[in-house]
Amino acid sequence: EKLLARVPIVSPTYTAVKQIVTTVAEQKDRAFRDVCLLEYPRPGLWAVGFVTADLNGAPKDHLPEGHVCVFVPTTPNPTSGFLLFVPRKEMVVLDMDVEDAAKLIISAGLVTPPTAAEKAAGVRVANRKGEPARRMA
Repeated sequence: EKLLARVPIVSPTYTAVKQIVTTVAEQKDRAFRDVCLLEYPRPGLWAVGFVTADLNGAPKDHLPEGHVCVFVPTTPNPTSGFLLFVPRKEMVVLDMDVEDAAKLIISAGLVTPPTAAEKAAGVRVANRKGEPARRMA
């Protein structure tokens, strides 16, 4: 967060998006249910998305069973993005918090949140300068 606060264009966007993500994360009905990976915009390229709902309404009448609604945000401003209807079997649900996924997206991959196992073990992920991972203080 300190790094993002120093980047002129990213800082205001990050602050606004952080407020949005915090608000959404605090909602009891969980606007973003899961964080996922899906091949987008073509096979071989992967994007982070947020599962928002099971498919309903008119799209459900025209698509095979098993699709879900996935919001794929843009970087570094995740308030814009794409709504995709994705077969559940074609995506990978990640063990990642919505807030951690937002940090990854906003930072354009510069901030890589620790995995659930690393969090449980109290390990901080190595940074991009090749420093080894170390225990959190």
